[in-house]
Amino acid sequence: MPELDTVRGIAILGVVVYHSLYEGIDLSVFTPAQRLLLNCMAPGQFGVALFFVLSGFLITGLLLDSRSRLDYYRRFYIRRALRILPAYYVILVLLAIAHLASGKFLLVSFLYCSNLAPLLGIPMFYPVLWSLSVEEHFYLVWPAIVHRISPRGLVTVAIAIIVASPCLRFLHFLHGLHSGSVWLGFDHFTWNAADGLACGALLAVAIRAGIAGRAKLLLTSLVLFALVGAVAVVGLPFGIVSRGRLVGATFLWTLCNFASVGLLILFLLLGTSHFRRLVAPRLLLFLGYISYGLYLIHLLIFWGYDAVIRRHAEVYMTSLGAWRGLLVRFVVAGAISVGVSWLSRRYFEDAVLRLKEKYAP
Repeated sequence: MPELDTVRGIAILGVVVYHSLYEGIDLSVFTPAQRLLLNCMAPGQFGVALFFVLSGFLITGLLLDSRSRLDYYRRFYIRRALRILPAYYVILVLLAIAHLASGKFLLVSFLYCSNLAPLLGIPMFYPVLWSLSVEEHFYLVWPAIVHRISPRGLVTVAIAIIVASPCLRFLHFLHGLHSGSVWLGFDHFTWNAADGLACGALLAVAIRAGIAGRAKLLLTSLVLFALVGAVAVVGLPFGIVSRGRLVGATFLWTLCNFASVGLLILFLLLGTSHFRRLVAPRLLLFLGYISYGLYLIHLLIFWGYDAVIRRHAEVYMTSLGAWRGLLVRFVVAGAISVGVSWLSRRYFEDAVLRLKEKYAP
């Protein structure tokens, strides 16, 4: 299903442009037109929502298709471990060697609990790891739920999570207001971020149970896009697009999840039609192919680029001006990130993945 690699490509492209062209950038040094363009990169952070929805859809589908297998648990966990763990632990080793994270953060990250580090008073040294912790918690719990509960029951569970997560975000933000310490990373906690995975799971159950045919799926996609647009417009004066305000902290992720479901449905429909070429552009397919490694490594590469420039070429980069310097950073560090990710996928990740056929066929 190449259209799903395209979805991955869109998600990782959003995350990379957010980290390289918006997050941590001092926008005051740019012209109004440049600031406007850079502000357009901010929604890229919600590529993570697209990853969550896609993961919930794929994992739930795989689990439903293998419910009758005697090796249901063994096969799933071996295949997931081979896909996720090797590259992840390589990143932890690199962070340790470069002294970019504390021992406590590396320990909780080793246990796939980096998203919970702030609860233990541990700073989030490498931000991209939080979403992988959420997914790992999903992998630990969801297979047992799928195996034990009927598809109708899964629908109920998924809907309950979709409702519960924004409610918990609401309560958490209110608690922060009353305590005088609102930390926007609270939505990284698993219970506050599980609704994207549940949205994808709900779609997988609906498709496999025959609840929604192509016409209903198309209508659902259009309704979701219309709903997201309408709620965003109505909620704009109330801060729905800002995670720093109560309405946005509660519902912004919900809107992103719904938009991601609508996009995924649209790509699935196009990918199984005569228009499949529209959802399989080579660049996005390539980015989807290397997306896991690129997600893990890109921030480290950009940090390394910044360190080299500060040490060896700060005067030259300053002479280029803020705008040109930022573009050079994006092109050079981005190209290195893509190259390293391709090498990782081609010569490391794929080699490990071939073990699936030996240990979990």
